[in-house]
Amino acid sequence: MAASRAGQVELGFAELAPAWRLRSEQFPSKVGGRPAWLGASGLPGPGALACALCGRPLSFLLQVYAPLPGRADAFHRGIFLFCCREPPCCAGLRVFRNQLPRKNDFYSYEPPSENPSPETESVCLQLKSGAHLCRVCGCLGPKTCSRCHKVYYCSKEHQTLDWRLGHKQACAQPDHLDHRIPDHNFLFPEFEIVIETEDEIFPEVVEKEDYSEIIGSMGEALEEELDSMAKHESREDEIFQKFKTQIALEPEQILRYGRGIAPIWISGENIPQEKDIPDCPCGAKRIFEFQVMPQLLNYLKADRLGKSIDWGILAVFTCAESCSLGTGYTEEFVWKQDVTNTPLEE
Repeated sequence: MAASRAGQVELGFAELAPAWRLRSEQFPSKVGGRPAWLGASGLPGPGALACALCGRPLSFLLQVYAPLPGRADAFHRGIFLFCCREPPCCAGLRVFRNQLPRKNDFYSYEPPSENPSPETESVCLQLKSGAHLCRVCGCLGPKTCSRCHKVYYCSKEHQTLDWRLGHKQACAQPDHLDHRIPDHNFLFPEFEIVIETEDEIFPEVVEKEDYSEIIGSMGEALEEELDSMAKHESREDEIFQKFKTQIALEPEQILRYGRGIAPIWISGENIPQEKDIPDCPCGAKRIFEFQVMPQLLNYLKADRLGKSIDWGILAVFTCAESCSLGTGYTEEFVWKQDVTNTPLEE
């Protein structure tokens, strides 16, 4: 995915893909599974990937490969989004950016091969930098099994989970043939995000009726109150209708990318103001880069009894200067807008 031209929007769709195409060396945009880390050093640690609300490890949601043309230091560039999927919380969100020049310590200068190699089919839990990854989530794993010292974890929670699902038996085996990783029911289903450019012509939004004619004969006090309510409802409905119109031609879109453009909101409630978007630590403003659509929820199979992850829009804002940070990952900003009581069906 390249940075969009002014006003251009690129749409992302979830599609199944062979495992080798979703590995780091293919520079994928993808949903679920383990992160396909870009830079192999300076990964966010367990503290950075803990839910700020409940403290539990976040789940990897998706990543977008978004290099910046004309920027030698951002020839490769990825944005990684994580969310909390642990009930009753299911609310924490964090997002990180990483970028590399074309000549770097981790990847070939030449484009990746389109032919899979057999060794890329297995899960890689150690990066070229030597960093070990958690067996459960694929994030940085500074903790190790105290008995065998051969498997790594990001947290006590994930070590306990893996112990319960089979490592307890495998750890006691002298040859330690513990290469098959069980399903921990922690990762989201994995899909490639396939990119298409949005058509530029959309049907016009139908104008709404004039509420003032409806309430014109009522008493002044009631008229003023109802007029205020009607304006709010009219604006709310107009925003939702605009959202529906915008996605009508491609209703399966799970992501909209357009660096520097305006997002499309699903509701008139909880739209951020400029002051709500914090500046980057480098001092630059943050600008909108992409939004995650509610359609993605259909692919995640996250519904459980009780509370589960949910959103209307997840809008990701990144440093306008895309400041250089060596091979490290810097945290950016994500804004969650929930769906209000606006009906989804007319």
